[in-house]
Amino acid sequence: MIARAAREIAPGMVVNLGIGLPTRVINHLPADFPVCLHTENGMTGIGPTLAADHADRNLIDAGGAYVSTVPGSAFFDSATSFAMVRSGRLDLTMLGAFEVGANGDLANWKIPGKFSPGVGGGIELAQKARRVMVLTTHTDRAGNPKLKAACELPLTARGCVARVFTEMAVIDITPQGYALIEIADGVDVQDVIAATGAPLHLPDAALPTF
Repeated sequence: MIARAAREIAPGMVVNLGIGLPTRVINHLPADFPVCLHTENGMTGIGPTLAADHADRNLIDAGGAYVSTVPGSAFFDSATSFAMVRSGRLDLTMLGAFEVGANGDLANWKIPGKFSPGVGGGIELAQKARRVMVLTTHTDRAGNPKLKAACELPLTARGCVARVFTEMAVIDITPQGYALIEIADGVDVQDVIAATGAPLHLPDAALPTF
């Protein structure tokens, strides 16, 4: 899933990788890949994540992972970082999710009754990035679908998600709802349908695998 999502990043893009699964995408990009990675806590030009014993502990991404620099890396305050987001300079953001709605709604910041530090930067990223993709498990720990007809949890942003990557499939959000684009190697289409909480439109041609 993570390696497949990394293939969405094109040379020259400015890309934000959100907390959780998306931050691992960086380790599936070639070392010399010409991309500008952004983290909302104040850095552009992010290299691979590092173990604590090899890291500069002053350099972390928004999820707290130790990151490295690349030629041209820059550091700035949060006001500058979010000015970049709000002015539409991000070509792509990849975010995690608790739920996605068939209309592209995103819920990724709060589960009622559980601790949440606040909505954070996700609300800005989901609204202002030119394209929003989600990396998430297809179901929650109880086996309930995360891809639903409509989100039941508090929303982060409405109608923002364009594509979802899970361990089972790649699914696009279309005017007609969920559309199955690719399937993981060894996964059966009927299993994807059963794990999705809304109708899933299938292509007429054979599905590519990843």
